[in-house]
Amino acid sequence: MPGSQPLLPNDPASFGAYSVVGRLGKGGQGIVFLGRDGEGDEYAIKVLNDTWAADNDLRKRFEKEVRAAQKVASFCTSAIHEANLDADPPYVVSEYVPGMSLQEAVAAEGPRKGASLQRLAVSTATALVAIHQAGIVHRDFKPGNVLLGPDGPRVIDFGIARVDDGTATMTNSIVGTPSYMSPEQIEGSGITDRADIFAWGCVMAFASTGNAPFGSDSVPAVVHRVVSAPPDIGAITGPLRPIIEECLNKDPNRRPSAQQLLMRLLGHESPASTDEIKREGEQRAAESGPQSGPNAPYGAFPPHSGPQTPFPQQPPTGMNRPMTGPQQHGGFNTPLPQQRPMAPQNPQGMHNPMGPGPGAQRPPMAGPNTTFGPGFGGPQHTMGPQQPPKPAQQEDPLLSQGWVVPAVLIAIIILLLLLVLVSLSGG
Repeated sequence: MPGSQPLLPNDPASFGAYSVVGRLGKGGQGIVFLGRDGEGDEYAIKVLNDTWAADNDLRKRFEKEVRAAQKVASFCTSAIHEANLDADPPYVVSEYVPGMSLQEAVAAEGPRKGASLQRLAVSTATALVAIHQAGIVHRDFKPGNVLLGPDGPRVIDFGIARVDDGTATMTNSIVGTPSYMSPEQIEGSGITDRADIFAWGCVMAFASTGNAPFGSDSVPAVVHRVVSAPPDIGAITGPLRPIIEECLNKDPNRRPSAQQLLMRLLGHESPASTDEIKREGEQRAAESGPQSGPNAPYGAFPPHSGPQTPFPQQPPTGMNRPMTGPQQHGGFNTPLPQQRPMAPQNPQGMHNPMGPGPGAQRPPMAGPNTTFGPGFGGPQHTMGPQQPPKPAQQEDPLLSQGWVVPAVLIAIIILLLLLVLVSLSGG
């Protein structure tokens, strides 16, 4: 069973309807057990320890954190399934995410690159948007609290129970991991959601290089670098680097919010609502098949990849079928062959210079190079913008009668004969 440890002799056998089958970790507030319900589904059960359960103030703080966590959208986090805060001891049942943490994955497989790093950045930023929208500051965002689940990265332990991995918490009053803490956390000044943005920059630097940007040696050395030294991000290249630099600014007021961070990762330049940005982050993080490799872009995931990327303008009905033969082309930048269009024919096969006749309406033009022939389902491709039709010439109604021309000719012949006879008789 991945990630779990054997139970200790004094560990409980169950909590409510959930049987306890292993340990997942231990933190300052309590213990996290791996539980299983009657149908065999696994959950993470976070149990408040005796010290917290006996202290009314700490217990109220725990209840407040749980209530706030229940408001967090669960797409990129570990969703709370049930909270039994009146039990003795109180416990919370949340989604169990199988898989290694980012800390374990980088140690085993090396730094993230390309599409893997891009998905990690978008997913974790989306999680921070959801967490901050619920009024929560994570305060301990680190590689160990990012689980690489089968359906994507998940952010866990935002203010409930933190796994004790030997690197967390310097004192009882400072919550966090020194290598991923913001300067204001270390100095004990006002902590806002911008502290999580600083931690996000540290986590992405670690994911990109395998090293924390302020080191991971002794606590005093790390604390000194976080407060007064620039981050070591020289090995980071590509479009993600300036985003990380901005997040690691010592001044929290000069860091982006989680929403602004996600907007930059998604390629947005104009403002958008938090809900719109969060929904797009969820959709992009869930998409499969983005570019891979170290040169993959860090902007928005492309909705289509390869040569089938759609044209900027949707072709009209009738143009959706593929073109073959000499008219086949690859896009708007490829000129069409030099061919003159054939004029439409009337039903009798005669050329009709007058067009479709009165009352007929020409379909609207879908683009500068597309016209529709009357009476045909397909479009005609021309070489340039269409010229306006020439006005039709008006004919004399008398000349339009079929008998007029022969009668005029006969009258002229008779006159000529009379002139000849007159000239002969006079001679």
